[in-house]
Amino acid sequence: MTTSPDRVRTRLPGISTRAWEHPADRTALVTLRSLSGFDTILRAMSGLLQERQHRLLYLATAVRVDERQFRSLHQLREDCVEILDARTTPEMFVLQSPHVNAFTIGMDTPFIVLTTGLIDLMDTEELRFIVGHELGHALSGHAVYRTMLMHLLRLSSSIGWMPVGGWALRAIVAALMEWSRKSELSGDRAGLLCGQDVEASVRVHMKTAGGTWIKEMNHGAFLAQADDYERSGDLRDGVLKLLNLELQSHPFSVLRAAELRRWIQSGEYNRVLAGEYPRREHDKNTRISEEMKEAARTYRQNFDQSEDPLIRTVRNLGKDVGSAVSTVGHEVGETVSKIGKRFNDWRTGDRDNPPPAE
Repeated sequence: MTTSPDRVRTRLPGISTRAWEHPADRTALVTLRSLSGFDTILRAMSGLLQERQHRLLYLATAVRVDERQFRSLHQLREDCVEILDARTTPEMFVLQSPHVNAFTIGMDTPFIVLTTGLIDLMDTEELRFIVGHELGHALSGHAVYRTMLMHLLRLSSSIGWMPVGGWALRAIVAALMEWSRKSELSGDRAGLLCGQDVEASVRVHMKTAGGTWIKEMNHGAFLAQADDYERSGDLRDGVLKLLNLELQSHPFSVLRAAELRRWIQSGEYNRVLAGEYPRREHDKNTRISEEMKEAARTYRQNFDQSEDPLIRTVRNLGKDVGSAVSTVGHEVGETVSKIGKRFNDWRTGDRDNPPPAE
């Protein structure tokens, strides 16, 4: 495997993580970063989570990437660090595992882990996208908040049996999972900025969905699935989509590819490459209220443009409230009643092995 670039990639000096963070993700991050003493609390929690022990575990069981070991991955990481003008270079480990996975963990000093199953599946440019994705997580501080999230989820299991506490817990988990899914979209944008290869970014999601048979798949048809997913079905399908996502920390592969396409079509990707992006030096001046307005604007735009049958019905409530409410109640009443049971089954399952950050 060679990492020699087939073209010159645009460097992005002084780029702020806000350039690739999804508005909903960015709002949460700006809020957390603004809390006085928050870093001190996180470092204390990092000690409780035995972060050093995790790193020692990978030092003992995986292969650390450097100029002597997995040099090709080391060069990809160096390329990504240079393009995103990162101030630090996170450690990277290769773990022997048939599972296709990559994740960034750690609160004090985040590090990246790639499995051999993932490396075997992807080509050079696809791996460049993945390394950039994980570097984006590290630079945005996602590993910090995800580690904290998983810790809080484990602690919360002790109160989940209470009826009121269960519903409150479900609301908290749903909100945190929503943020986690948006942070994955942020990571995908960082990966695209590192690789600057749209085709490779889509192939990554095609392979995570369909495996090695990339020759039997089609870029356009794959993206068309997302369009079909959004607009097809009835009200019941709209609710089932929500149920499928509610306890997922990651968006589905097809939807991630479509979201990346949407970001490109918005013109934001090309503007960043043209040098029109926020700078790190201005991060301290960022206002939470401005980020919240941007997040609200994005959600509103997606809501107005969505072809999902459930969202269309909600959007049309003002036109015929009585009819819409009656239809919704008839179509989805029984389905919604299953939410509590699904959540309880998940909560009482294997809580010691939460889905890793991809």
